Amino acid sequence: VQLVESGGGLVQAGKSLKLSCVASGFERDDWAVGWFRQAPGMERERVACIGQRIRNTHYEDSVKGRFTISLDDSENIIYLQMSDLRPRDAATYFCAADPVPVCYDRFTADDFVHWGRGTQVTVSE
Repeated sequence: VQLVESGGGLVQAGKSLKLSCVASGFERDDWAVGWFRQAPGMERERVACIGQRIRNTHYEDSVKGRFTISLDDSENIIYLQMSDLRPRDAATYFCAADPVPVCYDRFTADDFVHWGRGTQVTVSE
């Protein structure tokens, strides 16, 4: 399984950015895919998760109402639409996948076995 993120960059506070994660090598149809982020000196924290089969989603409280995770099955792409970005959102964002059909509400980084290398998001004041 390979996951490749893109779409990061520098954006002003209050603006939007859309991240993409292209997935390949999946040998089954049921996956949970998550977005995580890690700022320098900080632990990796969860952002959002989606289950491929039933499209259930869960979000970290700090991004609810601002971020949206979605799947494009035909292209095997996972998106993270980020709106109203804040300096606190600046981090390296990682895409991750786990071979389970649903996203659990208490998902953590330890639940995911496959990871991309990340894409950097910087938010200026």
